[in-house]
Amino acid sequence: MNTYIDQMFGLKGKVALITGATHGIGFGIACALAKAGATICFNGRYKEKNEQALQAYAKEGIQAHGYVCDVTNESEVADMMKKIEAEVGTIDILVNNAGIIQRKPMLEMDVADFRKVVDVDLTGPFIMAKAVLPAMIEKNAGKIINICSLMSELGRETVVGYAAAKGGLKMLTRNICAEFGEYNIQCNGIGPGYIATSQTAPLREKQADGSPNPFDAFILAKTPAHRWGKPEDLEGPAVFLASSASDFVNGQILFVDGSILASLGRTPQ
Repeated sequence: MNTYIDQMFGLKGKVALITGATHGIGFGIACALAKAGATICFNGRYKEKNEQALQAYAKEGIQAHGYVCDVTNESEVADMMKKIEAEVGTIDILVNNAGIIQRKPMLEMDVADFRKVVDVDLTGPFIMAKAVLPAMIEKNAGKIINICSLMSELGRETVVGYAAAKGGLKMLTRNICAEFGEYNIQCNGIGPGYIATSQTAPLREKQADGSPNPFDAFILAKTPAHRWGKPEDLEGPAVFLASSASDFVNGQILFVDGSILASLGRTPQ
C-alpha cells in the first residue's frame, strides 16, 4: 500500500453525497469515490430507480445509501440531509450531478420548459450547496464538485436552457469559492465533453438507412481523441477534486472533453 497516495487521494472516513447518481456519470463518479474509501450517499426522484441503483452498487461491492429527493425542493432536501446526518454522518463531499436537458430550438421552447431546465441544473446545485455548507464551515473543511459542461463555455443550437444553466453553474462554482474559501472549502467543477451514456444515446444512434448519425460524426471530427468519452474518464478527476490533493485548487472548471475546447477539429475529408 502506498502511504503517500493514500494521504493525497484517499477518502477513507469521508461521506460523499452524489445527486442523481442512480446511473450514468453520477453512478460512475460515486463508484470511483467509494473505491477511494468514501461512504456513498445518493438521491433520485423515484423510489424504484433508487432501489435498482442500490442493487447496481451492491454488484460493485459498494454499500451505498439511497434517498428519494427532488433537489429543486428545499424541504425535501432538508429532510434528506437530516436523514443522512442521522444514519451516516455529515457530508464531506458534495457532487452536484443531477441534471436534465431539453433539445429544442429556442423559438420552439416554452418558458416553462426553460425554467424547468434551469431549476434542476442550476437552482438544484444552489439548494444542495446551501444545505451542506453550514456543516462544512463548522468542520473547516469541505469539497463541492459541480458537474458543469462544455456548454458552460460554448453555445450550440437547441440547448438554450441547458447552456444558460451550465454557464450559471460555472459562476455559482466561482462564487462559492470566493465566499467560502476561507473556511478551507473547495468548490470546483468538472466539465465533461460528450460522454457515452443513456442520455446521449439518441445522438449516437445510426439512421434508418444504417448510416452514422450526423451528430455522432460531428463529435468524432471535433474531438482530437476521436471518440466519445466514457463515464470512467471522469473518475480520476472526481477523486482528485474530492481529495486533499486539490486543497489549493478552488473555483476551477476541469474540462474532461478529449480536447474539444483546445481544437478547431479535424479538416473535412
